[in-house]
Amino acid sequence: MAVMTAAGTGLPPDRPLTIEDLDLMPEDGNRYELDDGVLVVSPAPANVHQLVVSRLQMLLGASCPAGLLVVSGNGVAVSASQYRIPDLVVVREESFDLAGVSVSVPPELAIEVASPSTAIYDRNRKKDVYAGFGIDSYWIVTPSPSQPRIVAFDLASGKYRQIADVSGGQPFIASKPFPVEIVPAALVAGSRRR
Repeated sequence: MAVMTAAGTGLPPDRPLTIEDLDLMPEDGNRYELDDGVLVVSPAPANVHQLVVSRLQMLLGASCPAGLLVVSGNGVAVSASQYRIPDLVVVREESFDLAGVSVSVPPELAIEVASPSTAIYDRNRKKDVYAGFGIDSYWIVTPSPSQPRIVAFDLASGKYRQIADVSGGQPFIASKPFPVEIVPAALVAGSRRR
């Protein structure tokens, strides 16, 4: 993850950036987000990251009740200058615009699969932004082949309260936004480091 300045990017250097400015960013595989008008760039995710996102989407999709959708890669427009792209979100069907590229209503759940470059940011700043926006549940998944982990939070009185911290073969049994059981080790099964 890196913070970029507007110099040399074609972006306006004299004001905070907005969601509309993101249209000027190249299609280069990087993830472009805004943090109070400051551009935050994350590199293309590693294979293990994508494997975990894919498996989570399948598990959640299989348990997802009618009226909710599990989607990946959608931006969350918190405000004109605060734009995030969680790895997965669970949204209410009626608030999901098929023609759009982001959601502007708080998802029921946001999931971040933490990369080494984003782990601290995901546990601090993103958690604060998501809580302030009113996202009811937030999960941080660590896709380590040797020690996979899920830390889950639920919103209570405007702040996140940790409800689970499971790793390896220990099951995470979620009740929100719907009942589902996820074993961190199963998310990375078959992956290995070279």
